[in-house]
Amino acid sequence: MPGHPPPDVHRPVWLLDVDGVVNADRPGWGGPPRRTMVWSDTDRVSYRIRWAPALLDRIRGLHLGGAVEVRWCSTWCPDAHRLERLWRLPPLVPALDADPMPRGADCWPLKRAAAARVLAEGRRLVWTDDEAIPGPGAARDGLTQGGRALLIAPHFRQGLQPANLDLIESFVNATA
Repeated sequence: MPGHPPPDVHRPVWLLDVDGVVNADRPGWGGPPRRTMVWSDTDRVSYRIRWAPALLDRIRGLHLGGAVEVRWCSTWCPDAHRLERLWRLPPLVPALDADPMPRGADCWPLKRAAAARVLAEGRRLVWTDDEAIPGPGAARDGLTQGGRALLIAPHFRQGLQPANLDLIESFVNATA
């Protein structure tokens, strides 16, 4: 429709980390976690992955239902196709494209820049990361001002929990 932004501008972007967020030692969710080994072409090694199927069901439902656009924001970006296949996710846009991909705290500036880009696009932001989300202070305030961002830093051993998904659903269903 002329004069109106494309509908997707109204859909929040969810920057989704993997390790410590979806891949967690004790994901809970009322049932036993699934686990497998996933090969990384980048690192030339297999990593143990543990996840709660109900968590992936909710992430998948929010993305496929059009409530939110999920983007990978993880050191898994180069190997995300393996996780998409494992978790029955459609191909998701990677928010990080460094080559080589920095690890640990070296990757945090890239993740923070990805969050800033989402907000600069005029989109609302959901960001789930167990490490890279800034703590209280100017950097966090800059992302959350005006209520345009929901930042969730789960405990790395548990990852996202049902209450976190309830918050995300409330945020994405709220009008901008």
